[in-house]
Amino acid sequence: MASLITGGLGFIGSHLARKLLSGGEEVILLDIIPHSRLIDDIKDRVGVVRGDLDNWSLVLDTVKRNRIETIYHAGALLSASAEESSVATYKVNANGTLHVLEAARLFDVKTVMFLSTIATYGPGLPDRVGDDAIQRPVTMYGVTKVFGERLGEYYHHKYGMNFRGIRLPSAIGPGRGAGGASAYSSLVVQEAAAGRPYQVFVSEGTKIPLVYIDDAVSAILGLARAVDGGLKRRVYNIQGFSPTAGDLARAVARYVPDARIEFRPQPELDRIANSWPKELEDRDAKRDWGWKSEYPLDRAVRDFVAEFRARRNLYE
Repeated sequence: MASLITGGLGFIGSHLARKLLSGGEEVILLDIIPHSRLIDDIKDRVGVVRGDLDNWSLVLDTVKRNRIETIYHAGALLSASAEESSVATYKVNANGTLHVLEAARLFDVKTVMFLSTIATYGPGLPDRVGDDAIQRPVTMYGVTKVFGERLGEYYHHKYGMNFRGIRLPSAIGPGRGAGGASAYSSLVVQEAAAGRPYQVFVSEGTKIPLVYIDDAVSAILGLARAVDGGLKRRVYNIQGFSPTAGDLARAVARYVPDARIEFRPQPELDRIANSWPKELEDRDAKRDWGWKSEYPLDRAVRDFVAEFRARRNLYE
């Protein structure tokens, strides 16, 4: 039996794959991209399937042939790129999720872990948003992620599927690419650690929730492996820390004193980032399955810089 990670050659998928491998699990990665440097250190220890989540027969065959026990569904078009083509985003994010869930149902997959996002929320909410807050996203990415949450809940109630979802803040860490309106939160650290100047594309006062990649992976696995009887809901918020872009830049400067960081806001990306809540309320995750963040702002930045510099060839 094996675990399948959709979007497995991406940022979160590759970090998650490493963690699963360290626990002795067999891992299959499904992604449309042909190659990613992010998995160069593990490429001989994972199976890789190249293909599109919108390809129903491919998803079905991948789950059946590899006797998948757990699916970590991370594959999606992200916020900025998703706005460029709503049709492509629907095919990958919405149709792709349907295909994953239906394949899981047909072949008795034990657990489907769905990676959702803060982008499922829209403007007009309190700064601190709980699990039951109304979801009215203003991006196609957010719309399709709400769809994925509701569809997974439907499969749980109708078929008894062990569907679980986690709403992540912007995950930061080495190797994250430029896609998404929150990408500045990683690039401002990575570019500084690489000795390159960086122009932040949101305003200095823009504030969004962030979570360090090690915490994000810990949360994903924590919920996926939690005893089902203790869960009071199917989808949970988690929270890491919530600095302004200026706070983040100043933290980077503490660990990279020669960092060259400027603020050059791009109105559309700034608008998207400012449409999200400032903080996610995660008390249900703490209560139901023991979630706890281990990386506040300074520790996250310090670890990020050290990890990037130690394995720079892997992350750029």
